[in-house]
Amino acid sequence: MIESSIWLSEKEASEVLKVDVKYLELLRERGRLRPGAHWRSSNEPKQLPWKPKVFYFISECKKVVDCWKDKYASFDKKAA
Repeated sequence: MIESSIWLSEKEASEVLKVDVKYLELLRERGRLRPGAHWRSSNEPKQLPWKPKVFYFISECKKVVDCWKDKYASFDKKAA
């Protein structure tokens, strides 16, 4: 098992959190995952400034992802 208090790449984070990379991107864009607290950009100078690699702080991201999974699961149950 991967240590939960480390920073992981986008691909590794999606595997550990069991969500799609696009879902993580959506949570970032909507402000649910905040820079510094949940994710950070790579400081690699060779990367393009408009699409840097992202790293996620797994223990904090897990809290947000689990909350959103629960929210949508309860919505699905109510709609059924």
